Amino acid sequence: MMLHIGIMGTGWFSKVHADLLQEAEDVKIQAILGTSLEKAQTMAVKYEANPYEDLHTMLEEEKLDAVYICVPPMAHGEIELALIERGIPFFVEKPLSVDLELPMQIEAAIREKGLLTAVGYHFRYQENAEKLKQALAGQTIGMASGCWNGGMPGVAWWRDLEGSGGQFIEQTTHIVDLLRYVAGEVSEVQAMYAGRSMHKLHEGVTVPDVGTVNLKMQNGAVANIMNTCILPEGVAGRSGLTFYTAEGIWEWNPEQLVISTAEGKQTIAGENNPYQRENEAFLHAVRTGDRSLIRSDYQDALRTQAVTVAALQSARYGDRLFISESTDKWV
Repeated sequence: MMLHIGIMGTGWFSKVHADLLQEAEDVKIQAILGTSLEKAQTMAVKYEANPYEDLHTMLEEEKLDAVYICVPPMAHGEIELALIERGIPFFVEKPLSVDLELPMQIEAAIREKGLLTAVGYHFRYQENAEKLKQALAGQTIGMASGCWNGGMPGVAWWRDLEGSGGQFIEQTTHIVDLLRYVAGEVSEVQAMYAGRSMHKLHEGVTVPDVGTVNLKMQNGAVANIMNTCILPEGVAGRSGLTFYTAEGIWEWNPEQLVISTAEGKQTIAGENNPYQRENEAFLHAVRTGDRSLIRSDYQDALRTQAVTVAALQSARYGDRLFISESTDKWV
């Protein structure tokens, strides 16, 4: 069965997914949507796809089996709602938006329709992340510490708080999501953000460039996740998540998992391509209806979004916020 796929967006992640789709068996990249026809045409040439600059024209003229949404955080909404109305399954790159209200509206429409979705939290598809989850199952996690540290991306929308939501929503969301995947749900959030350097070095910077977020888990464990985007070009950043238990220390990063116990130290490399695995899981579900391989769908990703948005609100107003289990009011 040949799957005809549409891609919304022409940025770097659009090309990551398009390259994987081009290599997949019985998959045709049928159409590409850009913010301009020129951008769509430039990308479409490589994949022999039809270029569009208007969403509704694309959906009217093409018969698509699924769509990949790879657009900046502030550009969500119209695309998802149009696909839901037409019953077209979609894979959407994180984050879901810059806020919580719009994703809640989208999730309710998805739930009503029963639509197949997947979200690009690719860390869940790493073999060493799965081994981390299995190793910690049944243990009492005492605490966790995570980070996402690097430089400031060059695109203008990322540096604008209204465009990206800030680093914790746009990048560090991966660490929040992995924490949830491994250790369970978050119940409380308290954050502090600051702007230290980037607004002095670059024009138009309204995002904080340092932040630390304290989290309380439903199971009683505590966690802290910090991030910064002040590192200069040429200095390697790092991201990761470390768990502490009575059995030892589990240090995870995208390259490896290091387990330190009384018996010694073990290192497990991150060998697989998680982007390929998340694509395979989504395409399998589109073909067969079997969603069991999808590790993050829209409903689950909404819980991660609730935590990251709560952190921004906490940093803004100095409040300690509680994460609700209700889908009607998350924070």
